[in-house]
Amino acid sequence: MADCNISIPFTDPVSGALAKAKAAIENQNGTFNGDDNSGNFEVTFLGNTIKGSYSVTGQTLNLVITNKPFFVPCSTIESLLLKEIS
Repeated sequence: MADCNISIPFTDPVSGALAKAKAAIENQNGTFNGDDNSGNFEVTFLGNTIKGSYSVTGQTLNLVITNKPFFVPCSTIESLLLKEIS
């Protein structure tokens, strides 16, 4: 299964953008670990696990989804994340 590579621009300070991402993941009973530079996350979506990592470059949050349900396209994950973080 191919990875999803998602870049999300943000205007908040890095810590604020990551706090939004962490809250979105943890509100779904997931885990979010890392710092202002990089980390990883895991969350269950429709009974399936989504795993990935993140890194921050300037004002962009770069996400790599390494495990996702085959029936959930990358575009759906990106849309949900943009809504939560932007």
